[in-house]
Amino acid sequence: MLSNLKISNIAIIKEAVVDFDNGLNVLTGETGAGKSIIIDAINAILGERTSRELIRTGCDSAEVSAFFDDLNDSVKLILNELGIDCEDESLAISRKIAIDGKNICKVNGVSVTVSMLKKIGQSLINVHGQLDNHNLLNEELHYTYIDSFAENNDILEEYFNAYNDYCTCKKRFDNLIVNENEKARKIDLLSYQIKEIEDACVKIGEWEELEKRKKVLQNAEQLLNLVNNAVEIINGNDNFSGVADMLNTVSNSLIKASAYDETLNNVSNTISEMSYSIADCARELNSFLYSLDVDPNELDIIEERLDVLFRLSKKYGPNETEILEFLEKAQKELEEITFSDKLKDQLEIELNQKYEVLDRINRKLSANRQKYGKIFIDKVKNELTFLDMASISFKIVQNRKSFDETGADEIYFLISANVGEEPKPLSKIASGGELSRIMLAIKNVLASKDNIQTLIFDEVDTGVSGRAAQKIGIKLKEVSKNRQVLCVTHLAQIACFADNHFLISKSESENKTYTKVENLDKEGKIRELARIIGGIEATQLSLDTAAEMIENAKKY
Repeated sequence: MLSNLKISNIAIIKEAVVDFDNGLNVLTGETGAGKSIIIDAINAILGERTSRELIRTGCDSAEVSAFFDDLNDSVKLILNELGIDCEDESLAISRKIAIDGKNICKVNGVSVTVSMLKKIGQSLINVHGQLDNHNLLNEELHYTYIDSFAENNDILEEYFNAYNDYCTCKKRFDNLIVNENEKARKIDLLSYQIKEIEDACVKIGEWEELEKRKKVLQNAEQLLNLVNNAVEIINGNDNFSGVADMLNTVSNSLIKASAYDETLNNVSNTISEMSYSIADCARELNSFLYSLDVDPNELDIIEERLDVLFRLSKKYGPNETEILEFLEKAQKELEEITFSDKLKDQLEIELNQKYEVLDRINRKLSANRQKYGKIFIDKVKNELTFLDMASISFKIVQNRKSFDETGADEIYFLISANVGEEPKPLSKIASGGELSRIMLAIKNVLASKDNIQTLIFDEVDTGVSGRAAQKIGIKLKEVSKNRQVLCVTHLAQIACFADNHFLISKSESENKTYTKVENLDKEGKIRELARIIGGIEATQLSLDTAAEMIENAKKY
């Protein structure tokens, strides 16, 4: 259950702390006061996508933190998988959004990624907003409601794996079923590519070695002069003594001197070692000069070889490893085509076997959808009857289609809002108010299949008024007996059922806008309901009506 929410620098909210409780938590306020920002903040700590546009103007970052208690088993299991401690069955989540787009997310003090946060959030809160109503109009998504109700996750995963296996096998099979001209063309191309790479005798690391040798050859003359100069300085010539002779002279002098004063031993030994080292260096440099055998044609040979490797890299991969991987793949593909008739027979058998597996799993999935689809429709109808839509005809259509990632079922809902009318697609029939009630009915039915403790309804009252609105209020109150419910509403018929009523208001100060969240007491609830009922000024009549509505709501 969400017990505390703290918001800092989100849109027009500078600072806000909201303490939610069990039951029905209602949020009301004028349009634009910041009610939706509260929902955006909750979505942020659930790991949903956010934007730096959420950050309050003039601020470098925004932060949302939330505290949950009485965690359900699903959440505890996920936390355990992620290695996050929750021994006291409570959860503290924070998310900081920086102006540069970076996110810092923490769960019980442990840093997590946004994807990890989303995984946790999916078991904490179920948010219903206007997007859900929009998705309900999309017939391609209707199967998801049935699968959720039927708890088809395991069988869907089994089906998806079988479908991928089948598609992979079919692709290989289809690649073999080509006309002879295409087959011959493919063989010619592959043969040419294989021969070109094999003739080049590509070796891993060769390119780098050639580049090094090329650098030496291109600078051979300068390299020779520099090393000769160094050797001459060390060994000397007819005109001057070299470094080696001078060090040797110094060493001999210090050896004699140290015989008179032992404190010179360290210096003497160091100079002696330097003398030996410089002699070694001279020998090594001379050896390098003898080995620096430059063939005038070698540079041309290396240039030609590098050109071959460069041309291969443009066709088959940027380096030797990828060129050789291309060769291996081409050889395998050529082998498959060359022996395609035999391979075709083998693949055909394998493809039929995979199809049988796929079809068997799909039949199980389809039967499950059909079985639970009927139960789902009956339960939704019961909910709609309570929500003053007893005359509605709500049907599910399940037809066969070609296999795809979701199965071989085409599933969509049809409704008729009036007696005597033929059921038609939701997008052609349902009004905004009807759509809101249908979505609420579906949400309530699906809620029975999970153990998520907090449900959020963002403006579930869209297009609804009067008796229907009151029925929605009653239904939300009923749901809140077993779960925590947060509801953003503009209707007094819903707000009067609140166990906890929060007023969202905004004000202006020093050319800035500030949003305030206030937990209303009894008198505050009456005044807010009167405002919703009466508009700008609350009359005594509207105050009395608001008080009466709250008292009547207690009966339910």
